[in-house]
Amino acid sequence: MKQLFLTILTIALSLSSIAQNKHNWLSFRGNAQLRGITQAELPKNPSLLWSYKTGDAIKSSPIVRNGIIYVGSNDGNLYALSNEGELKWKFNAETSVEASPLYLDGNVYFGALDGTFYCLNAGTGEVKWKFVTEGQVSGSANWFYDKTSKQKRILFGSYDFKLYCMDAKSGKKLWEYESDNYINGAASCNGEIAMFGGCDGFLHQVDVKTGKSKNKLDIQTYIASSVALDGNHAFFGNHDGEFYCVDFKKNQVNWKKEGAISYLGSPAIANDIVIIGAENRQVYCFDKKSGKIKWQFKTRNKIEASPVIATNAVVMASGDGRVYLLNKENGQKIWSYEIGRALIGTPAVVEGMIVVTSMDGSVYVFGER
Repeated sequence: MKQLFLTILTIALSLSSIAQNKHNWLSFRGNAQLRGITQAELPKNPSLLWSYKTGDAIKSSPIVRNGIIYVGSNDGNLYALSNEGELKWKFNAETSVEASPLYLDGNVYFGALDGTFYCLNAGTGEVKWKFVTEGQVSGSANWFYDKTSKQKRILFGSYDFKLYCMDAKSGKKLWEYESDNYINGAASCNGEIAMFGGCDGFLHQVDVKTGKSKNKLDIQTYIASSVALDGNHAFFGNHDGEFYCVDFKKNQVNWKKEGAISYLGSPAIANDIVIIGAENRQVYCFDKKSGKIKWQFKTRNKIEASPVIATNAVVMASGDGRVYLLNKENGQKIWSYEIGRALIGTPAVVEGMIVVTSMDGSVYVFGER
């Protein structure tokens, strides 16, 4: 009994040491379920604190760990920037880095468009290991703790149709799962299954212990965005502008809402609401149980980024070159800032600070002066 307690305590401490909190945004959607939420409190009228120019457009979504910002650029580099906008280091991947990085236990994990997946020392940018796939890597990595081996595992998808599971420390490939088309988004994970929507039109459930299929659901058109998990439910949009709530335990659709244009971003889930942006310029807030639209907000161009739900506002970046703060209850605009070039990447949100990236090649940081 004592040994069991010590084992549980060790796991809990290990997980809490890297868990998301309001001061850190460690992955593309903030947590392994890709729910896009944070307990961070945002200023009601943020100011631009600084910007940092890279050598090309930025599609990558930034992450933040203890004030250090990590982000990829189409100039082929992954950047580590201080919270004052100073370059700590950069790593040359030699091809565009569109995927958002993942921070885990002092390492940064990310893929590049030549199909190479990297693990770097987060403090120095030194390569610890790399793995080469046969297709581009556009989606963020995710991770889970394997209870049997007591080790952490990395998950990521590739345009070679495969989802890979790697040992986080060594980079050893543990298994691969092959779908029937490109894997564009990140795989969400609840510790038992990894879930992703493929360009093959299926919602895939993969057993993370074995890499074998647990189930798949035919959605009939490709799913470019990532799937968010909430309990036994998965939320996502597809290329035909349909938004789904699926009970993945029963492998059946609970509700479906039509009427948008392509969903390329991923949803954010908090309490009884689900929020997502679409290519028809609209931000939608759905009732989580019924699918009824509670509110919607129109931007001036298509939306590819994913929203973040903070304690006091919704953060949304748009292709119209603006970043918005919206009221969670009614969708009314609280604040916006015009950068002027499309914002493709999803914001990173921590206490008092918003980090966005732009197709003008710059990282922008907003907060209170």
